[in-house]
Amino acid sequence: MTSTSEVTKERTPELGIKPADLKAINSGLAQAVAETFTLYVKTQGYHWNVVGPTFHSLHEMFEGQYLELRDAADDLAERMRALGAMAPGSFTEFTSLSSIKDHEPTDDADQMVKNLAADHEAIARTMRPLVEVADDAGDAATADLITARLAAHEKAAWMLRATIAS
Repeated sequence: MTSTSEVTKERTPELGIKPADLKAINSGLAQAVAETFTLYVKTQGYHWNVVGPTFHSLHEMFEGQYLELRDAADDLAERMRALGAMAPGSFTEFTSLSSIKDHEPTDDADQMVKNLAADHEAIARTMRPLVEVADDAGDAATADLITARLAAHEKAAWMLRATIAS
């Protein structure tokens, strides 16, 4: 079985990126896709199952976040395809590539918020080095995409942290 970060049997694009750099970038992108999709599923599950006095505001916040994550996973996967690699596309791949751990929804809305905030922070830490890898390889498009994703994850974590008292 080939890794999703490997270049496909299609003609390798000639984009001015060295093969070793392309492999490193696509490996980082594969992890970013997996992390993003895993957090998307988790956030949607929390959206469906949140309860309590903050239900409405959290239900709405979680919906906005999971829709943004869905679109982000698509953008990241399409960047991999533009770079000639297969994107991860199964739960098995997502689970093996992602550091984000699945949590069953809980009756404790604050715990859901804390879990999601920690996950956004973890993704930001994981993605941050990819900006430099892409920059060093001359891949401004990937560096820009990941920089935008970092900002989105940092903002989401802040918004989540701001909803809980402690």
